[in-house]
This record gives sequence, structure tokens and C-alpha cells, in this order.
Amino acid sequence: MKTTAALLAISCLLSSCIVSKKKFDDILAQKIKTEGELADKSKQLDEANTSISHLNESLKKLKQDSVDLATNLLAGTKKFTDLNNEFEKLNASYKTSLTKSGRLSQDLAQQRDQLLAIQDNLERIRNANDSLSNSLAEREKKVNELEQVLANKDKAVQDLKNKITNALLNFKENDLTVKVKNGKVYVSLAEQLLFGSGSTTVDKKGQGALQQLAKAIKDQKDIQVMIEGHTDNVPIAKASQQFEDNWDLSVLRATSITRILIKAGMSPHQITSAGKGEFSPVAPNDSAQNKQKNRRTEIIVTPNLDQLFKILDNN
Repeated sequence: MKTTAALLAISCLLSSCIVSKKKFDDILAQKIKTEGELADKSKQLDEANTSISHLNESLKKLKQDSVDLATNLLAGTKKFTDLNNEFEKLNASYKTSLTKSGRLSQDLAQQRDQLLAIQDNLERIRNANDSLSNSLAEREKKVNELEQVLANKDKAVQDLKNKITNALLNFKENDLTVKVKNGKVYVSLAEQLLFGSGSTTVDKKGQGALQQLAKAIKDQKDIQVMIEGHTDNVPIAKASQQFEDNWDLSVLRATSITRILIKAGMSPHQITSAGKGEFSPVAPNDSAQNKQKNRRTEIIVTPNLDQLFKILDNN
């Protein structure tokens, strides 16, 4: 029902009709809802980034602990060897002393006590070394597991980037770019590829790009997609009856793109649409060229991080 109301409102806006208070309230409610959903998704994204940061810190600490354990094991092994050599010497001396006269019995008793003390010390060191060896093996296993999962994640992100790039090869570089940043794939589409000035209707060329993108990733169920609309800092003209401000424009553009991706086969459960307005520029809004760069849509594809979080929770 809300989707139908939003479509009717947008249709009315695009046909330049005069917006009634009720329709305006509907659009405003949709905007507030979208901004709330954006806040939630932004919070989830921040939490995911924080978890990844914690994971990298944990990995770094595990590596350092492994080095420390290896050093302690080496030192313990050397100490064990030295004490064992001393034990052998004392044991040989003790056996030799048994053949001597009784006047050496006191020395023999002292040596026997030393031997017993050394044996106890050797046993403690042996147990400590065994414990260190087991701990080192477990930590090395955990480090290897983390490194493998991170390597698999990086490979999956790179493969996804290559797949999207290959799907969009027939589009100009100044119309769109595909890059990897912070473990995600960013597809940045310029305004001229998608929309006319001040419009929320995607043109045919832009629809083709979005359909090719959807075809490339629609079968991957382990990703989440964020559609972000961005504008420059030029205020919406007061005479315009379609949008209150750049927030409205960016949100409705993101929603239009979302509908095209879903119609092309993507699951709506994997997509979130959001408007950033003028507040996340890629360049200062101090020239026409930079303002053109800022008028863009970013499609952010994030792989599933559940396996990483599971390892981190078990750490």
C-alpha cells in the first residue's frame, strides 16, 4: 500500500501536477521512513566495519602472541636441554661416588637431593613446554583459519568486482567506475548516464546499464546491495513543486534505481535504497566539473561477513 502511494505521488510529481497536502504528507512520510531505514543500515554498516577492524586487530595480536609463544618455547627448550645435561653429569658423578668410601656419603646425599630437585624442575619445564607447544599449535591454527577466511573474502570481492566490470565494459569510463574499497565493490554511475537534470526517471541507456548489472549479480545470494543517491550543493529551485530539497531528489533517484534492479531479477531483500543529498561529495562543490562528479549514484555491493563474525565471536 505504501509503495503504491509512493508511486502515485512520484507520478504526480513527474507530471508537474500541484501536490495536495495529503500527497505531500505521504511523500514526507515515505522520506522519513527511508531516512530511518538509512540510519539503521548505516549503523549496521558501521558495526560491520568496526567488527572487521576488531578482527584485524585480533589477527595482529594472534600473530604477535604466536611469535612470543615460539620464542618462549625456544627458550624453554634450551633451558630443558641445559638442565638435562647437568642432570646427566650429576647422575654420572653420583654413580661414580657410590664406589668411593663412606666418607663421601654426605656428598652423595647432597648430590642425590640435587638430582631429585633437578628432576622435579625438569618435569615442570617439560610440562610447561608441552603446554606452550599445544597453545602455539592452537594459535597457529586460529591464525591460519583467519588468514584463509580473509583471503577467501578478498578473492570473492575481487571476483565480484571483475564480474561487474566485465558486465559493464561497453559503457564509457566517465559514465561509470567500478572499484574495491574497504572490502566492498563500489559502482559509481554519473548523473548523465541515468537521469536528466532534476529528473528521477532513469533514461534508456541508464536502464540498460542497471539491467546488465542486475544480470551479473542477481544469482549471488550472499551479498547485500546499498543504492545511494548523491547530489551537488545547488539548492532545489523554489519554483519547483516536485522536491523540497536535495534529500528528496537523491532518495527518489535511489528508489527509481532500486525498482529497476528488482524488476531485472534482484531480490528486494538484498537491496537498500538511501539518499545522501549533497552531504557525501567526492569533490569540493567549487566548479561545474566537480559538481558534475558529485551528481552521481553509488551502488555498493557488500559480501556476506557472517563467517568472519563467527570466527571473531569464537576468538
